[in-house]
Amino acid sequence: MYSAREAVLQEVQKSGFPKFNRFTLKDQGLIQTYIDTFKPASCEYNFSNLFAWQNASKMSWTLYNQRLLIYDEISQCSFMPLGEDFYPEDLAILSLNMKNAGFEPNFSLATLDYLKKFPEIKNYYQIKEERDYAEYIYDVESLCELTGIKLHKKRNLISQFKRTYPGFKVYLLNEDFKDKAQGLAQKIMKRRKKSSKTLDQEFDAIKTSFDNFDQLGLEGLVLTLENSVVAFSVFSKLKHSTYDIQFEKSNPDFKGAGQLINQETARYLKDKCKYLNREQDLGIKGLRQAKMSYEPLRLITPYSLIFNPSN
Repeated sequence: MYSAREAVLQEVQKSGFPKFNRFTLKDQGLIQTYIDTFKPASCEYNFSNLFAWQNASKMSWTLYNQRLLIYDEISQCSFMPLGEDFYPEDLAILSLNMKNAGFEPNFSLATLDYLKKFPEIKNYYQIKEERDYAEYIYDVESLCELTGIKLHKKRNLISQFKRTYPGFKVYLLNEDFKDKAQGLAQKIMKRRKKSSKTLDQEFDAIKTSFDNFDQLGLEGLVLTLENSVVAFSVFSKLKHSTYDIQFEKSNPDFKGAGQLINQETARYLKDKCKYLNREQDLGIKGLRQAKMSYEPLRLITPYSLIFNPSN
């Protein structure tokens, strides 16, 4: 089945596989063009996320047959190429190219729509559902109003915070608050009982984001008491209808601060979008419970494609 394909592969390899590059601010325009044109639903394709998390995931990018190809060295897979959909046999040729060039031949972030469109993908890949990496999508109006019995506790916590701390203020996250917000993130990180590589990496991503805040098109809010930041959020536009909430932190000493910054963020964005992508829970039990407690509109569950040329 693959003899003809490998003949094509050998021809391609004569000219070499395209070089992968680090993400730089100079690349933003080109990469954003692909994002704007093909409108991926996943927050993983958000340029500000790619830029901020590239050290943690050792991510790099290249162009292959007019598609944007992103490689995650830590997870040892590529994102599904961003561009016109590859037919399964062409995606398999790409996997062979990747393997011959010294990269892993698997893909993440395959969508259910792609799998339905090309059922013959099973001839080339094993398909694995990735529930831990499902992204939570919320209706922005729902997060503003918090109506319904299930969200009653959120409203109570917000009311309790407002009664206890009537002097609170909400501001845009600008230069005046970046150091304090970053200090809060660092304080939360140091308070944990066990070390966590994921949280260390997240703090590095927060620092990178703050250092390049305006260039990355980021926005944010801070919740303050007197001269202290007790909660903050960072977000950016993912596509026309959706904003991506990339970071949200609150001081656990102030009960209700987390719920209030969540609501204030939704209120700030309600005239800018219909939906909020609050990213994944990574299989963390407490985080999953928290995200589910806000009654997501839907989950975007990605699939991994494990290359299996013996099929």
